[in-house]
Parts: sequence; C-alpha cells; structure tokens
Amino acid sequence: MTQEEIIAIFKEKEVMLEGHFLLTSGRHSDKYMQCAKLFQYPDVSEKICAQLAEQFSDMKIDLVVGPAIGGIIMAYEMSRQLGVKNIFAERENGKMTLRRGFAVEKGARVLVTEDVVTTGGSVKEVIALLKEMGAEVAGVGSVVDRSAGGVDFGVPFRAVLSMEVKSYEPDECPICKTGAPLVKPGSRKLPVK
Repeated sequence: MTQEEIIAIFKEKEVMLEGHFLLTSGRHSDKYMQCAKLFQYPDVSEKICAQLAEQFSDMKIDLVVGPAIGGIIMAYEMSRQLGVKNIFAERENGKMTLRRGFAVEKGARVLVTEDVVTTGGSVKEVIALLKEMGAEVAGVGSVVDRSAGGVDFGVPFRAVLSMEVKSYEPDECPICKTGAPLVKPGSRKLPVK
C-alpha cells in the first residue's frame, strides 16, 4: 500500500483524528492517531501488519513484545505474520514489567512493537526491560511514527506510516489560544489541564 492509501484507510476508519488533543507525553497536538480503532478491523490491520512484518522478515525474530495497552493486539498480529511467539509488557507500580508468567530467554532476538510512537517512552522502557533480561532487541516496529524518524531506539526502527505531527508544550500551544476544547482520547488516564 502507498502512504496515500494508508492515510485514506486511517481517515475512513477514524484512526486519524483532527482537533485539539492531549497526548500521553503531556504535549498538545491538532492530530491524534487512535490505532486501537484500526485493530477493530482484522482484515485491514492484517494488511497493515503484513506490510510492516515484511520489513523484519530477514531479521530472524524469536519473539514479539508490545507494551500494554496499545501494543498488545499489534504484537499478536505481528507475531502471527512472523510465525513466532508474542507477549506483552505492562506497568506495575509505574514500572514496565512482565507479568502473567511471561518470560524471555537470554539471547532471544526480540522485536518490540507499538501502535503509535510519538516520543518513544514506552518502547524505550520495554527495550531496557528486555536488555536487563538478556534479550537482544533486534528492532522496533510501529504502525505510525509521529516523529518522522526523530526517535532513536539504537536499533532499526520501521513504521508503516511515518509523518511529522506537530505537538506543543501546553503553555506554547496555539490551539489552546483558539479556545478549542482539549480532548484526551488515549488509554492512559492523565488529568486534562
């Protein structure tokens, strides 16, 4: 699929939203990528993840790990595409960890997946956790890279759609100055200021 076809799908499926949004990072933006809506449609998300999995097919991946919540379904579909096992990391007492009996073998080649990367904070936490466990992080994959390649994970990073979406510190947000209501559509509960 071309970038234009992907954007058209994202708009049709209400994955790409426009307005005034509070991002997980605390920054504000006029665009929001709600990839959870993409995963409502197995046929479409399968095609999107297949396109991404193709970019990692030569890396001998042993395991796919996604951070909860956004990366759970994506990790499953990416692992299905690559023919390997998948697990997810989640926060416990504010720290990313593996629970539910999940484990990572030392030396395992792991692909970390996330639906949307803005600052890469959750992915970096998962990478640190995996390295502590002796895994080799082979790469990072996302449906959307909002930084247009601006985030460096120290491993190959590939996305289906890479675009620069401007975001602003709350006190510098031009959208706030218009009086537009601020919306927090994501899964992490942050206070709206």
